Amino acid sequence: MNFFKPFMIIKGIDENHIREIYQDIQIKLAAMHGTNFDDVLMYTIVVSSLTTSIREIQFKNSIQEVIRSAKKQSANLSKKQIQDELEKLFMVNNKYVSILYNLSYIDALAESFNYLKTAHICKIQKSKCINRIVNLVMSANDKISK
Repeated sequence: MNFFKPFMIIKGIDENHIREIYQDIQIKLAAMHGTNFDDVLMYTIVVSSLTTSIREIQFKNSIQEVIRSAKKQSANLSKKQIQDELEKLFMVNNKYVSILYNLSYIDALAESFNYLKTAHICKIQKSKCINRIVNLVMSANDKISK
């Protein structure tokens, strides 16, 4: 568990998240019990679990920003309607959603490790992606209401 302590400096990661990541890794390693696997595979599992967890946490925060922004633009839109439209964008693998997913992760790492210029650029690009996604949600809602 001490191995994961340095990762707590990453924005959005706390002790509960570290515990979840640790449990996820334990489950994956337990599933491999009795098989012949080397250190490289073990490190791959650890890094993969860490990366996935950090990405999901940051992306969830970005999606909350999308929802907040969409509600601000249209008070008569419910959170459910916004989430339904976001689901449709996820299903078609929308490029702005994919970019936002990656930018959220890069922004968190840049901010956590003091790469201020990179973090600043990521925030600008995240904002652009969020605005584009909100516009897509709004235009889809306009089509539905007509």
